[in-house]
Amino acid sequence: MTAKGATATDATARDVIASDVTVRDSNDGCAGDPPVVVKLGGSFAFSDRLRDWIAAIAGCAGRVVVVPGGGPFADAVRAAQAKMGLSDAAAHRMALLAMEQYGHALASLDAQLEPVAGIDAIRGALRRGRVPVWLPAPMALADAAIPQSWDVTSDSLAAWLAGRIGAGRIVLVKHVAAGHPAAAAAEFAARDVVDRAFADFLAGSGVPAVVLGAGDCALLAAAVAGASAGIAVVGRDRVLAESS
Repeated sequence: MTAKGATATDATARDVIASDVTVRDSNDGCAGDPPVVVKLGGSFAFSDRLRDWIAAIAGCAGRVVVVPGGGPFADAVRAAQAKMGLSDAAAHRMALLAMEQYGHALASLDAQLEPVAGIDAIRGALRRGRVPVWLPAPMALADAAIPQSWDVTSDSLAAWLAGRIGAGRIVLVKHVAAGHPAAAAAEFAARDVVDRAFADFLAGSGVPAVVLGAGDCALLAAAVAGASAGIAVVGRDRVLAESS
């Protein structure tokens, strides 16, 4: 990872997504609608709401792919980099493994959740009616175009994966308050709700995204079904509109 505060360029994000277009499958793993990527923030690791979200996610088995945040595990990497002077490359690998730690923790909370590392495994878990929990290190490390920067965290990786698997929607589960029905990705980034590269990765993925707040677990099924729910993400002067 580059030093915290560096900005991933638009060109880099577009190049990363462009390299993925050839491997997209518009119906990845399900016999019906394309899957929905649900990014569950690491800030829920010690939250009283975590079990409610796990139950809501398990209720969407066969239709959703979970991208785990980094949470306290990624925070430990940030602290170690600052104190130990870790290289950007080492911090990048460690942060991906932090996501995997959280992913394994989530999967341990419900038998429907299954840790998986690749696209074929994601498809297989969906076909079996399970909830694949993505372990990002193998795929992310295989793409040298992904910046080794704290600007690219689990938010951008969720958009990157959504583009890879031809997802129908991205649902970001965050500690945010309900407000306007839509908000700009840049605004979310300025408030540190998403990472600084997210807007570019989202635009490149071509997948619409919504944000659900901490108490919105009852809305997840509707969001997965394609209904209007949460805060729609606005990017590049247009709303990434819901498919009609």
